[in-house]
Amino acid sequence: MEASFTGYFPGMVQPGVEHISLLYMAEKGKARKDARGAMISGVRNLQLTFCRGGGIVDAVAEATSRHRKGETMEREQRITAAAKIMESFAELTGLAAARPSPKRYLWTDAYGVCNLLGLYRETGDVGYRDQALRLVDEVHHVLGRHRKGDARQGWISGLDDKGGEAHPTAGGLRIGKKLGERGPDEPLDEKREWDRDGQYFHYLTKWMHALNLVSRATGDFTYNRWAMELAKAAHRGFVYTVPGTEARRMFWKMSTDLSYPLVASMGHHDPLDGLITFIQLEATGMEDPDRPEHLGLAAEIDDLAGICEGREWQTDDLLGLGGLLADAFRVAQLFVKGDIEGSDTLRVILDASLPGLKYPDRENFLYAPARFRLAFRELGLSIGFHALERLESLIEKNREAFAGDRDIAVLMKTLWKYLPLGEKIETFWLDPVNQKTDVWKEHRDINMVMLATSLAPDGFLGL
Repeated sequence: MEASFTGYFPGMVQPGVEHISLLYMAEKGKARKDARGAMISGVRNLQLTFCRGGGIVDAVAEATSRHRKGETMEREQRITAAAKIMESFAELTGLAAARPSPKRYLWTDAYGVCNLLGLYRETGDVGYRDQALRLVDEVHHVLGRHRKGDARQGWISGLDDKGGEAHPTAGGLRIGKKLGERGPDEPLDEKREWDRDGQYFHYLTKWMHALNLVSRATGDFTYNRWAMELAKAAHRGFVYTVPGTEARRMFWKMSTDLSYPLVASMGHHDPLDGLITFIQLEATGMEDPDRPEHLGLAAEIDDLAGICEGREWQTDDLLGLGGLLADAFRVAQLFVKGDIEGSDTLRVILDASLPGLKYPDRENFLYAPARFRLAFRELGLSIGFHALERLESLIEKNREAFAGDRDIAVLMKTLWKYLPLGEKIETFWLDPVNQKTDVWKEHRDINMVMLATSLAPDGFLGL
């Protein structure tokens, strides 16, 4: 029996539909039993790292304790686990040693940069910071330029070599897919489109977030300026006016040079993600004494706010749910710093997170064998639960700021009940047995970095 992955383009299927079909109904009872056994095994044996074949060699113990007692030791173990994973990721993708063709993928590398910055903050080891900066440079020189074999050469922005070095994100960044993009006159093949290059808005915002955190970690505003240049390019390329109306919308996937849409429908959370990220960049930009005036994002923020108005954000997609919870924590941090007025946005996001967690049989995916599950999507939810924990602490430390919105307290209390789900996800994917499937190996790099983020989430979550 093989796993079947459904195509998912916004508008082509209902937003939030899981990306994986669980074709195990005939053996459902056995699947539940096997999965429970796997989770028990995972608690007993949480030792891991990764070898070139995607398997496990040896490294970490008890990364997820169920008890608060010994929390300091648990934290150290989790940091050690994340460090081991990132060391292996660097070797596997060509970051650890110079390669002619390093393997770069924008979403994965955005999380990688954040993880390395987090390890630098936790350990004080400047090697992690330097590796994060090297990863940024590699991404810009690989994904900021046309792919090998493309008739076009150089920076995708069209700038010359000197201009591209100074402004590597001015034309956006490629996804990093295996196949070249679809031409403007080629018909859409949903299945094949997954493997074709181009630009995704939600990947670009992840990279903006990573660059912003590099600026915060190093004090070098150059990185945030690059993030703001990327924000302007993304807004210019993805946002459009619906013909014959005044309505503003967004494309989901664009060509490498941002000249035509590859998937015309709008990503479910893209406007919200963009709005929060642009506010984050603008807030840092206000601290930059040398920021060029043209880099201001006020107009783009207003535009995205208009697209967000009246929209619903509920989803039952695990990665989408985790993204909402992570966004809630970002919004709360920006609110406490005075970069967002009022707590309305936080309340709306928390409220939108509940339906996807409350619907019947929410936990059924936990009983599926590993070969039917996508680790990185589940780990996205686990990361979201870590954001929820930090949000609770932030609210507790800033009681006066949140005192005027009792609904937030009620929502937090309700959401808190679902935290054990995140622990179960982590425990399952820490088990070496569950990392031996073809599905894990196919998505190994993204699985690795998001597992590392879940183990040590502050590098990604903290502003």
